[in-house]
Amino acid sequence: MSEVRSHADDVRLRAMLVAADEAALTEAYDRHAPSAYALAARITGDPCCAEDAVQEAFVELWRHPERFDPGAGSLRTWLCMLARRRAIDLVRRQSAQRTHLTRLAGQAPTEPTVEDDVLGAAQAKAVRECVRDLPQLYRDAIALAYYYGLSYRQVAVELGVPEGTAKSRLRGGLRLLAERMEAQGYSLTGQ
Repeated sequence: MSEVRSHADDVRLRAMLVAADEAALTEAYDRHAPSAYALAARITGDPCCAEDAVQEAFVELWRHPERFDPGAGSLRTWLCMLARRRAIDLVRRQSAQRTHLTRLAGQAPTEPTVEDDVLGAAQAKAVRECVRDLPQLYRDAIALAYYYGLSYRQVAVELGVPEGTAKSRLRGGLRLLAERMEAQGYSLTGQ
């Protein structure tokens, strides 16, 4: 029932945004900015950068509301995806600026080696594959919490389950994920 209502709200908000109704932007911001901010903050590690990423996501929504397709997913998911992209761009930009400033100061930049990049990419791919192969009830909870930055409470609301159930699914999913990663030879204990 709440999923149907949420979809209907997304359709209504999109129509209002296409008609340039500022009240729709305010409503969308009030509902979804906290989730987008949590995700951006996790990526950037900087509250100011996270705020910038969220602001850019909502500017995109305001300028091009027709790009949001309620049939493809929820407005929350779409805005989180935009904020995630902006946050990653900001992190990359900051990294490039630090490298440039280091070079200007005459110091050799400390960049990861090719080996570091290859190992990191391999581990990231293994994690994605292990998450993808989890049972759906675990996979959905982990995706909402770790890819979209939602809290336990928000995961529970999105899944339509009690908060304790959401926590249990996350714990069980993470435990299963750790077992599968260790079976593939990845040590998750840091030793």
